[in-house]
Amino acid sequence: MAQMNAAAPRRKGKTGGIRTSFGDKLFTTANYLFFCLLGAATLFPFLNIIAKSLSSEGAVVSGMVTVYPIDFQLGTYKLVLGNTQFLNSFKITAFITVLGTLLSLLFTVLSAYPLSKPNLAFRKPLLLVFIFTMLFNGGLIPTYLLMQKIGMVNTVWSLFVPGLIAVFNMLVVKNFFEGIPESLEESAKLDGASNVRILFSIILPLSMPVLATIGLFYAVTLWNSYFNAMAYITDPALKPLQLYLKELIDSTSDVMKMAGEVDINRDLNSTPEAVQAASIITATLPILFVYPFLQKYFVKGVLVGSVKG
Repeated sequence: MAQMNAAAPRRKGKTGGIRTSFGDKLFTTANYLFFCLLGAATLFPFLNIIAKSLSSEGAVVSGMVTVYPIDFQLGTYKLVLGNTQFLNSFKITAFITVLGTLLSLLFTVLSAYPLSKPNLAFRKPLLLVFIFTMLFNGGLIPTYLLMQKIGMVNTVWSLFVPGLIAVFNMLVVKNFFEGIPESLEESAKLDGASNVRILFSIILPLSMPVLATIGLFYAVTLWNSYFNAMAYITDPALKPLQLYLKELIDSTSDVMKMAGEVDINRDLNSTPEAVQAASIITATLPILFVYPFLQKYFVKGVLVGSVKG
């Protein structure tokens, strides 16, 4: 025992830390190198798009732009932000993202709370119905016919109502609710609180991490969604931002026309590729700015809500 205690200090290096072998150092260095390369590969396309949006026509056409702007200019952004179709699509996307996220959170909570109670009648069959809809759906054509029958085609409601509740998100919230001590609700009931009062005054304030996480899931999904618009929207005034961007990228030859009336003095330094890049950056930044404010809840909410099965 005395020999073991005497050997313990020899494991430490000169600075007092634990001594690592050459293999450990090599493995750590390889890990750092791999993840640095992975991060660079992930960031490069984004930086390249930003650089193109801020570079001059000659630099973009000649392929000189990599990750930093050449012949810096902001005319392309003025062209994009001056386009009425872009601004209208931006408003449509902002509307469906805000309203859709709030309604999705409300209906997800209203579904998850009763299902988190073990004494709920027919709880298991109800859960199976939810899980069945997560694995199977009616298909595109039956869903379109249903939307047409109830008069939602070519309306803004068709952009978020069909996906109002994501079953995976509902199960995460349900599991989080199951982890809240039952004694809190019993104390509230002894004080005469109703189930609705308990849900909105006790359960939801304690569930901010999972609500912020699920809210971010819904917001990002709605902001980036374009498939519902492709299926249900033909009116140009109702096209969301992502569908506008898709058509902008698909119609390379008509980009300048789609971006608005061409003004020689204003748009002389812009190219279709730069307009596409500026449009993509302008459409990406708003949802990108939301993430840092919710990041502190993100990991905690997902982990806590996913522990129980």
